[in-house]
Amino acid sequence: MRVFAVISLILSLIGKTLWPSQLGETELLSSFIVFIVNLIVLTIVFYVAGRVVVGKKRAKFGDAFVISLFGTLTGTILSLFIPHWLGAILSLIVWLLLIRHFYETGWLGALAVGILAVIVMIVVGFLLEILLVAIGLILPYVS
Repeated sequence: MRVFAVISLILSLIGKTLWPSQLGETELLSSFIVFIVNLIVLTIVFYVAGRVVVGKKRAKFGDAFVISLFGTLTGTILSLFIPHWLGAILSLIVWLLLIRHFYETGWLGALAVGILAVIVMIVVGFLLEILLVAIGLILPYVS
């Protein structure tokens, strides 16, 4: 996996050891898979929230994907290089700027999309937890 070697080289050139040395290819691959799943879920959540708040003419699925991708990447980069509370504030501002730009809305509209997206994520997480518990309760009896 040369991609991981390139990432490690770039991080070593920065002069800061951000990558734990014991992190292997399996852990990096699983992190990448989690990133992709989160990206898909966030895209759907932002698409639904955008359609509810700004309407279907301004909330396109491609825009939701770009918001999710750039927001996640920016948040990750900020969390690596900036202290926690300042990085979180800057990340929130970036998310709102992305929503504002791609959904062509004002600050209040962007804030409404963000709040609704958080609510939808909580509901999706709750439903997923219920589903996983139900599967966990059923699986011991299937054989």
